[in-house]
Amino acid sequence: MKGNNGIKFFLVIVVIAVLTYIAAVGNFFGIPIKGAMDIRQGIDINGGIDATLYAIKSDNSKPTQDDLDTARTIIDKRLNKLGILDRELTTDVTAGRIVLRIPWKPGETNYNPDSALKEIGKTALLTFQEVDETKLDSVGNYLPTGKIVLQGIDVVDAKPQPDMENGGTSVSLTLSNEGKKKFAEATARLVGKFIAIYMDDIFVSAPRVETAIPNGEARITLGGTDKSAQSAEAKDLADTIRSGALPFKLEAKMVNAISPLLGKAALQICIRAGIVAFILVCLFMIGYYRLPGILACIALLGHTVMQLLFISWTEITLTLPGLAGIILTVGMGVDANIIIFERIKEELRSGKTLKAAIDVGFKRAFTAILDANMTTLIAAVVLLLFGTGPMIGFGYTLGIGVALSFLTAVTVSRIMIKSVADLDIAKHHWLYGV
Repeated sequence: MKGNNGIKFFLVIVVIAVLTYIAAVGNFFGIPIKGAMDIRQGIDINGGIDATLYAIKSDNSKPTQDDLDTARTIIDKRLNKLGILDRELTTDVTAGRIVLRIPWKPGETNYNPDSALKEIGKTALLTFQEVDETKLDSVGNYLPTGKIVLQGIDVVDAKPQPDMENGGTSVSLTLSNEGKKKFAEATARLVGKFIAIYMDDIFVSAPRVETAIPNGEARITLGGTDKSAQSAEAKDLADTIRSGALPFKLEAKMVNAISPLLGKAALQICIRAGIVAFILVCLFMIGYYRLPGILACIALLGHTVMQLLFISWTEITLTLPGLAGIILTVGMGVDANIIIFERIKEELRSGKTLKAAIDVGFKRAFTAILDANMTTLIAAVVLLLFGTGPMIGFGYTLGIGVALSFLTAVTVSRIMIKSVADLDIAKHHWLYGV
């Protein structure tokens, strides 16, 4: 191998070896890094919780279908943000409830349903209330007065941002059109006074109204001199306000554990199927394409490991359909290599030198590889946009696998085969299936 090509080949092998080690062990020489065993498994593999959330409205009225749909949409967004794709979320307007099924967290050992349910965020009702400064609890917090200025549904967004005036961090609120009207009236009336924020009847914060705010762009300035603590407090407050944007309180009355033993047998079968598929693909590639086949198998190993690590690091829930998607991309992962190697064989048969055949083979195969990958990615995107639950998981693993197969075929395989082609022993055409 020539200098640069030899270094590239060595780096590729080292990177694949390191990623394989991380995926298998879950750390890098003592530094904890999520590996394949830290992937969050779906309900169909590892069980989870089955919760029935009942709507509790302040006026004791029955929630409408629109109310339940709003709450379901908010919970859906929270679950998407957490990467919990394997879930069942349905509404029952007759009983005024939402039925939720989500998988256990990675590394869950005590299988506590109540603890797992907290992952979707606070299901309590968020309110902004006028305060009576004479009514305080035992620790000095303002007690709820019931004089509601805003509810969580009036808040479109809440996010921490730098406070240029005080040099710290504040929380910026964006209100709905109806919320702007309510807030403009209240702040004009309560200048110099406090508006307290409650999650149900639990005190969260009580910012002072400095001036009337007619445009709905409110800002909560936090106290304290510790800037780091202030930043963390701002983030926590913003998260609390966003998570409280429900049209009513949701109370989990029926929470049951789904056995973690469900699907374990299916998981073992899928893992064995994946290993067998990998071995058979490698045997075919080595037997038919010989030296390039060996390099393609190394690239395929890197492709599979990167896919597993990507799923683990992004905390995407892996379901049985998602696992099937990984197995499918094992075969698809060498599809681009087959196109390239066939092109190289054609160029060698036409009388070109090995280096010229490799360059032309990759160049002429690129368009076909790009087209094939794009069509599959389109199918994966359609699944992500219109699918639900396990279908989304399958779309993710399929899309990730196709994108990584393009990377490994066009980049990794090219680096290795061009590096090996510099060796005198590797220049015989028989080694390339000719």
